[in-house]
Amino acid sequence: MSIRIAQQVHVDAPWKIPPRAWWEISKRVWIATSANHLGLLSAGVAYYAFLSIAPLLAAVVLTYGLIGDPALVQRHMAAIVTVVPRDAATIINDQLMGVVSAAKGTTGLGLVLALSLALYGATRAASAIMEALNIVYARKEERGIIAFYRVSIGITFSAVLVVVSGVVTATVIGLIQTLLTGWGSGVLLAIKAVTWVCAGLLASLIFALIYRFGPNRRKAQWQWLTVGSATATVCWLLVTLGVSFYVSRFGNYNETYGSLGAVVVLQLWLFASSYVVLLGAQINAEAERQTSADTQVAGPMQKAA
Repeated sequence: MSIRIAQQVHVDAPWKIPPRAWWEISKRVWIATSANHLGLLSAGVAYYAFLSIAPLLAAVVLTYGLIGDPALVQRHMAAIVTVVPRDAATIINDQLMGVVSAAKGTTGLGLVLALSLALYGATRAASAIMEALNIVYARKEERGIIAFYRVSIGITFSAVLVVVSGVVTATVIGLIQTLLTGWGSGVLLAIKAVTWVCAGLLASLIFALIYRFGPNRRKAQWQWLTVGSATATVCWLLVTLGVSFYVSRFGNYNETYGSLGAVVVLQLWLFASSYVVLLGAQINAEAERQTSADTQVAGPMQKAA
């Protein structure tokens, strides 16, 4: 896809782009969402993300087991899981219970082997989003299979570490909430707000890592990832709230799909989440195209598609 740029600007950060240029960027992003079939790409990423949930949770539990009792991770993840829609949280919690039960007693070399297998199984989502990002950035996938899976596993393990950090953060927040019990509804509301802020910061970090290492291109300078990461984070939080509200008020998925209702809700949330991630990448790509300055770190240029 090639869209003419009316006038490039020479700036070294996206927040220095003038408002008129941002209007051009917005128009190109609108056109690109259709030209790049972001909806279809998001559906594919959501499918592979669904397949990766169980091994990803296993990787989280096993990684957490390196520093603590794996049996405690289910309780500690409660605050994080409540951020997602309720039906989706039910499936995640059920999967988590099974993983925790299977992980009990795993130590030493068995733990390392199980963690390696779990990471490999969870790379399907990362690999799918890497392919989607190549389309967004108009690049061909020319990395060798070792290099491709090295990046895929790296992104997956980074996501695992971020989630583990979130588990620890949620544990601290839960401890504070217990200590402040009886202080009134205002304090509890503030604690819930902190939980959402922490979830947003962790999501923003994951998005930035995906945008920098996912596509087959020279790595973008970190400042050129901020706008897309921030936009994706805000949209993800809004989409999560929106899906929860829609399902609780208007979506009779249990009546329509029966026992598959929770699965459909989870897929809907994964689709919406995938869409905002790719939308953030598209914003970053168009923002980089708007400047004549080099937005990438030093290194060999990859061939364009």
